[in-house]
Amino acid sequence: MNGLSGAAAIAGIGATEFSKNSGRSELRLACEAVLAAVKDAGLEPSDVDGLVTFTSDTNSEIHIARNTGMGELTFFSRVGYGGGAACGTVQQAAMAIATGVAEVVVCYRAFNERSGERYGLGQAGRVMDTGADSAAYAWMTPHGLSTPAQWVAMFARRYMHQYGATSEDFGRVAVVDRKHAAANPAAWFYERPITLEDHQASRWIAEPLRLLDCCQESDGGQALVLVSAERARDLPHPPARVLGAAQGSGRDQHMMTSYYRTETSAIPEVGLVGAQLYRQSGLGPTDMDAAVLYDHFTPLVLPQLEELGFCAPGEAKDFIADGHLEVGGRLPANTHGGQLGEAYLHGMNGIAEGVRLIRGTSVNQPPDVAHVLVTAGTGVPTSGLVLGTAG
Repeated sequence: MNGLSGAAAIAGIGATEFSKNSGRSELRLACEAVLAAVKDAGLEPSDVDGLVTFTSDTNSEIHIARNTGMGELTFFSRVGYGGGAACGTVQQAAMAIATGVAEVVVCYRAFNERSGERYGLGQAGRVMDTGADSAAYAWMTPHGLSTPAQWVAMFARRYMHQYGATSEDFGRVAVVDRKHAAANPAAWFYERPITLEDHQASRWIAEPLRLLDCCQESDGGQALVLVSAERARDLPHPPARVLGAAQGSGRDQHMMTSYYRTETSAIPEVGLVGAQLYRQSGLGPTDMDAAVLYDHFTPLVLPQLEELGFCAPGEAKDFIADGHLEVGGRLPANTHGGQLGEAYLHGMNGIAEGVRLIRGTSVNQPPDVAHVLVTAGTGVPTSGLVLGTAG
């Protein structure tokens, strides 16, 4: 245990609808999500004194504050590395609350990722600059390795070679996500489950990734409200206490192209995050009752399970095939449908589902959930959470 564990709690969650064409600005989406989260927490915008988001979010804190009726801010922060930042925003908020820097902190993310700038298009055609990131991409882009799907395909192929995994093993992740999404009215793929045969029939994007191995592109916004654990007890909903919150960047870390390590079929940054979460919370893999695993691409779900101690290296394919990610399994996962089934909001909607699991209000609620593990973007510097009940 440490000074961070249990000091703060997520007391409010709010989101816009998830769509492919929102018809409004990213600022409006962010404000709608923030106001919904503050209302859900039983607070007023004027109570908020801290804001945290991603470096890639287009909505400045000052614009959020002014347009939602907030007053003075004593804390504001941005976390880098795309989806890897999701749980890091909560870590920043929890640290601010634990140290007395702020009392009510809102984490938010909003974008028109389908109708606006599409992240899946990768680096090709983007304006290049003289920064170090552009220089790193310059080693790969001229050779046709330019999109997130292509980057992950290289990793997936090595994982398949080393552990005997198949496209069907990846497909089972998509099938269970879509099964959960089919029962979630907020999900884009509500009432649209798929079969493994559907997955296998979907077209190649970058072998061995098929269309149904890749997350959606979504428009929308999601926000979370954090307060002290003590204050949260007096607010309307059962609080989701932040028992662990960690970030991690592995040795020789690249942005989804860490091909130069001695081991290229693992994601050690996730293991680094997991070790911190278990140490902070005093819990371990067997204590987790559910999980929200970042699923931008199905192949990277398997090594997450291995790095976090739910199975040994190479055994995730069997763990999944045995039904352990189902609601009745050992580790119900992505009960909202994940980014494959609900929406791609850089993982922020996954944190909201973690809160619902702790509250007992998920549309696919497993019984007796006291601890939920949440991961952020993988293949990049990343972050994670352990959320728990107030008891």
